Amino acid sequence: MFSGELARRPLDRALLGAFAELVRSQAAAAGAPAAVADLGCGPGHITAHLHDLGVEAFGVDLSPQMIALARRDRPGLRFEVGNMQGLALAGGALGGIVAWYSIIHTPPERVPALFAEFARLLAPGGQLLLGFQAADPGVGVPQWHPHLVTPSHRWPPEAIIALLGRAGFVASARLLRDPDATERLPSAVLLAHRPAPTAVPT
Repeated sequence: MFSGELARRPLDRALLGAFAELVRSQAAAAGAPAAVADLGCGPGHITAHLHDLGVEAFGVDLSPQMIALARRDRPGLRFEVGNMQGLALAGGALGGIVAWYSIIHTPPERVPALFAEFARLLAPGGQLLLGFQAADPGVGVPQWHPHLVTPSHRWPPEAIIALLGRAGFVASARLLRDPDATERLPSAVLLAHRPAPTAVPT
């Protein structure tokens, strides 16, 4: 269902490209980690796209079957079964995190802890890219909707930005995209980063 979706979505590709460029430049300029985790990677199409953009990307998904499909179709890339709410990685190990339509399955009350975990995993200056279905205009809280796999929520972008701020992130770009011919719902993409510490004058 998803392996060819980026080919018809130039705006999504543009923000993925910007994310990849920021991760590469941060790694080159500051010696920051270059590894990027695609969390909730599904069949691995975003992981593969990031790899094609020159990023050291690997995929993680809760579903063993999704990981099996990703490994089958993209044998040269790294994919692991895991839970993005508790990865066995050291703090600051990542230069970037992508959660492409994967936070929607996290119960809203657990999203703040999830963003805190993202902040722990990212090195200072690390980039975060989130994709999710947007709530209806005027709705200020997470909006439940049925899903083919598991219940999920649509989010107002402003609510996600507020939660990211509480976790220590700074939002740098946002995109609200109308549904295309294959979609029923509007989408949002948010780019944020974990600020590097400010040097204290001596």
